[in-house]
Amino acid sequence: MLYSIVVPVYNSEHTLEDLYTRLKHVFDEELKRPFELLLVDDSSRDRSFEIMKSLREKDHRVKIFQMAKNFGQHPALLCGFQYVNGDFVITMDDDLQHPPEEIPKLIHVMDERDDVDVILARYENRKHNLIRRIGTWISVSMTTKMLNKDPDLEITSFRLMRRFIVDAIRDTSIHLPQIGNLLVMTSNRIINVDVHHDARAYGHSGYSFRKLFSELMYDITTHSALPLVIVRNIGIFTFLVSIILGIVYLIRYLTGGITVPGWTSIILVLLASTGLTLLSIGILGEYMLHVLNESKKMPNYVLRQKDID
Repeated sequence: MLYSIVVPVYNSEHTLEDLYTRLKHVFDEELKRPFELLLVDDSSRDRSFEIMKSLREKDHRVKIFQMAKNFGQHPALLCGFQYVNGDFVITMDDDLQHPPEEIPKLIHVMDERDDVDVILARYENRKHNLIRRIGTWISVSMTTKMLNKDPDLEITSFRLMRRFIVDAIRDTSIHLPQIGNLLVMTSNRIINVDVHHDARAYGHSGYSFRKLFSELMYDITTHSALPLVIVRNIGIFTFLVSIILGIVYLIRYLTGGITVPGWTSIILVLLASTGLTLLSIGILGEYMLHVLNESKKMPNYVLRQKDID
């Protein structure tokens, strides 16, 4: 079984050699299993790519890629997914907060569980800063409701996946995809395994509160139709209420309950126009909902395994 390890790289000149050395020791000495390491440079501003080239010269199991510009972590992962050869795919960060020595925990569980497609590392002692933890908590809460995800399942970037899952994600055509969300949309055979989480060895996290908020809003508007559903329901409700109030005010006017000249006609016009406007928005929301679902281009099904002649 070949294991493909995909690592997005950004300004990691201080950690890449250590990451490679520790991964090599884990697979060659401890697990004694073949592996390939795919390093995807997301347009780093330091010497990261030079170090990647030196690792490639030293060990041809290391495959290197350089993005033309800084596209972000998830597009970098998708780039790596295009070139993996392994039966299993591991994703991890480049900053050594995901200890390579924890990989055997994920692999041993996968070996024992034929019913599991994806294993997500769950950090026993999360070392992220306060802003990152708050942003992660908000994001997890929102995505749990949007994707009907098990609230106890933690989505992290330290993962072990079966190859067919990676192929399904790779073939999905979504602008700015979020790998964790696509995993939940692809399979429900996902579990957590507790692992150790190290403090960042160098530098600081590139995830500011602004970036986390931006990603959350993108998740909501891309993977969820909740805002459209809310607008649609408000439009339908307001239209029905406007009809009822219009009937009530018209009856009161005819029975002499309203004596102010012109008041009834103004109210009826306002209620009718407002109700029709919001109903129209609701109808447009319904069409946008279908457009959103079609634009995701998610596969109609994902075949987990087959046994045919």
